[in-house]
Amino acid sequence: MSDDLDPTTPPLDVTAPGPSLRGRLAAADLRVFEFAAGSHWPGAERILPKLSRAANHGVLWFAVGGALALSGSPKARRAAVRGIASLAVASATINTLGKRSVRRKRPVLDPVPLVRRLKRQPFTTSFPSGHSASAAAFATGVALESRGLGAAVAPLAFSVAASRVYTGAHFPGDVLAGAALGVGAAFAVRGLVPTRDQMPSPGRPLVEDVPALPGGEGLVMVVNTRAGTPDKVRALRDALPRAEFVECAGGDLVAELEKAAPRARALGISGGDGSVNTAAQVAIAHGLPLAVLPGGTLNHFAYDVGIEDAGDLVRALEGGDAVAVDVGRFTSERTSGIFLNTFSLGAYPELVHERERWSSRIGGRLADVVAALQVLRREHPLEVELHGRKRPLWLLFAGNCTYRRMGLTAGRRADLADGVLDVRTVDGGRLPGVRLLAAALSGPLSHSPFHSATRMTRLRVGGIKPGTPLAYDGEVGECGRELTVDKQHEALRVYRPLTIL
Repeated sequence: MSDDLDPTTPPLDVTAPGPSLRGRLAAADLRVFEFAAGSHWPGAERILPKLSRAANHGVLWFAVGGALALSGSPKARRAAVRGIASLAVASATINTLGKRSVRRKRPVLDPVPLVRRLKRQPFTTSFPSGHSASAAAFATGVALESRGLGAAVAPLAFSVAASRVYTGAHFPGDVLAGAALGVGAAFAVRGLVPTRDQMPSPGRPLVEDVPALPGGEGLVMVVNTRAGTPDKVRALRDALPRAEFVECAGGDLVAELEKAAPRARALGISGGDGSVNTAAQVAIAHGLPLAVLPGGTLNHFAYDVGIEDAGDLVRALEGGDAVAVDVGRFTSERTSGIFLNTFSLGAYPELVHERERWSSRIGGRLADVVAALQVLRREHPLEVELHGRKRPLWLLFAGNCTYRRMGLTAGRRADLADGVLDVRTVDGGRLPGVRLLAAALSGPLSHSPFHSATRMTRLRVGGIKPGTPLAYDGEVGECGRELTVDKQHEALRVYRPLTIL
């Protein structure tokens, strides 16, 4: 037989182009999909389709986020909020850009066993996978706040992404693209709202005249038993076996702190912002550094200084790491005191007063609502003399150091020793709710027809009706006719870790 080519066979065109890169990728994607469809994953047939359905519309991730938020851990709450925010950004991007940019058809289900298929097949385009984007966004957002929680959520997120291929809803390439978009969304959110470890250290300057307390030796920790943080206190006891712990109810707090101070090298307090305020007064009077374990509802001061749990405090105490912070002061004929966070006249003290009046009757949650309605329906704002002229005000607020954007509650501070008061006023007039909300959402320095904000070192207020309620660090008192608010710069030394984990 001749080796010559059959003259009827067309010659091979070596210059003809091969499949495009896109075609080769699509072919590889199809082969991987068919391999996955033909593979048997033990136990997956009962779990993955259900897991895929549970992740519809982000329901699974909202449930996980809710569980984290209800855990009581500040780190877990931050992780939940960041995870949900990342999911929202990823979902919005998928629905507005992703699905409309690439019109890819869903896989043909012939290779997929019937038992694996979803009961309701998706009808949108296949690229990219929205479920995978949401899973990756949530898991990455959680991990950016807490590596431990992120590691716990990651297997669930991976399983959701894998389920989209396993059930025949997506090609593997759709899943990979969706996951990449989800990770990008989480980092985009971090670019807008930094994580805790990216935040500047709020406690400056560092001080060197506080003792390191290995094992807690020399620490007397007074525990307000009404604060309800037994787990944190127990963890601190285990980590600091040489420390002395004194338990007391809220009414005995001042006496116990005064008794503890003479035998302490450092004075500790476990409680909310009101308890910390009381302990700070005793610590300043006795020249002692303060150790704070958050145990209240909001714990603004402890969180701003960098203490969220027992581990943070243990690292600071054993390392002898502390910072100097400013202390706000207020003085009037009827009362005087200090504040580490905020001082206010007007709507907020009235809100606290009304909440206390109603909480014993209807419970705390409903009392908050009733108190807000009672305060906002009042037609007569506070009348004061400010900067030499009389003004009607719904609220006068003074923050110890500058707060960033406030939100609906007091926000965070980047510096606890900046030497200034963050003073904000909400003018009287109609629609107090609108005015207060506008002030709450304003930045550190702002001025509008409703409210103004400025920084100063001293504030004088006159013409106040005697008995007008005032609030400081969550506590309530009564004001006299004249009021002075000023600062003690770097007056308090507080333990805080040099690094935030």
